[in-house]
Amino acid sequence: MSGDVVNLRMARKRRDRTAREAEAERNRFEHGRSKAERTLARARNEKADRELDASRREPDTSAPEPDKGTS
Repeated sequence: MSGDVVNLRMARKRRDRTAREAEAERNRFEHGRSKAERTLARARNEKADRELDASRREPDTSAPEPDKGTS
């Protein structure tokens, strides 16, 4: 029963390195957008906000309010 000799320090460093690489990959996916992509997304969001505000209905202030029946 002879197994391979494993240097625990090197194995621990290898494990930590792969964990850091996996975390870096996740961060690149979540936060790694180019400036052009961020600018485009910001412009699209602002346009959607403007369109939403433009289609918002204002309450009609010229018509009298109905009586609530407080008698």
